[in-house]
Amino acid sequence: MTRPPAPGDEQTRTGAYGATFLANPLAGSLEAVTAPSPEVARFHRRLPGYRPTPLVRAVRLASELGVGELLIKCESERFGLPAFKMLGASWATYRAVCRHLGEQPGPWEDVDELAHLLKGLLPFRLAAATDGNHGRAVARMARWLGFDARIFVPQGTTRGRIDAIASEGAEVTVVAGDYDDAVRRSAEEAGARCLVISDTSWPGYEDVPRWVVEGYSTLFAEIGHALHGSGASAPEVAFVPLGVGALGAAAVNFFRAGGGGGPVLVGVELADAACVTASAAAGRLVTVPGPHRSIMVGLNCGTPSPVAWPLVSRGFDAFVDVEDGWAVDAVRALAGAGIEAGGTGAAALAGVAAWVRSRQPPFPVGAGSRVLAICTEGASDRREWLHMLGVQPLGEEVL
Repeated sequence: MTRPPAPGDEQTRTGAYGATFLANPLAGSLEAVTAPSPEVARFHRRLPGYRPTPLVRAVRLASELGVGELLIKCESERFGLPAFKMLGASWATYRAVCRHLGEQPGPWEDVDELAHLLKGLLPFRLAAATDGNHGRAVARMARWLGFDARIFVPQGTTRGRIDAIASEGAEVTVVAGDYDDAVRRSAEEAGARCLVISDTSWPGYEDVPRWVVEGYSTLFAEIGHALHGSGASAPEVAFVPLGVGALGAAAVNFFRAGGGGGPVLVGVELADAACVTASAAAGRLVTVPGPHRSIMVGLNCGTPSPVAWPLVSRGFDAFVDVEDGWAVDAVRALAGAGIEAGGTGAAALAGVAAWVRSRQPPFPVGAGSRVLAICTEGASDRREWLHMLGVQPLGEEVL
């Protein structure tokens, strides 16, 4: 597939719901990108319940959308949690603990042995900011290791998401403000007996977010193995939800490693929190002020991660910013295909639908296209999910 022309900064709108498109004016050559170490996947295989998540060939959805082939990497369940986030949270925690110790803790084969090796740290705590899934993953990792956890969530986080984090044994604090405010509050927790595990970065705090990106590499390695094992052709275009950009950076590391071309990469963002798209258009990092209230909760982020930005800004070819209606339709379409996905998880498919149904995207995706969509979460808030399916009213439980 031909990539969009490089500067290409025209924006257009389409469809019953709003969608804005941007051919990335910053797309271009990257400095040497190397694939992450196999050590990351070996680490994940030692965690309880590891198994590759499915890569689904969605034949009916492909036909309905009018694309040649649609592959969905389905992260509805990962380590018993309803999202991919544990991949980054677990690896980043492990690397941060090793640095705190000044060395590897010693040989271990499972998480119980690792926890035993780390008993000398107790009492110890992990802290994080979250819109839901990352914080729950950090809390799960803390519980596995025998640590405490304190998780900060923005105002407006639903009771279902708060309860899910608390079910891991974490203390959950609601911060007056948006996700960026929760990040700033979490950073204050850092100390001799507390590690902050964030998927976004700020000056002086870059290593942990890089390790989060490395952790996500397992997801893409699994895609590569599944394609190779089945003899399937590689996708020509991949739609990746962005948020602060950590997953997008992992996609660039995988698909652009070794200087290879790889598929066209399209980042999916929210219409009112498109911080990566806005930054690409401006040619520098910018913040999109909140409040951000999309049902695609994991993408309610106002500022790109400075660590992810160099990769995402050069490695992605285009962006599509979608309104919530696209996500609701995508949630229902995925459910009809037997895939349980929340609003955030459906964002990539929402981007695909908005793209192919538009007559003015930066480049065509159609009947001959092989498309990959990353479905990043299941029904992380089941009540919200049932409401999107039209099964029950949502009621009033937003804090």
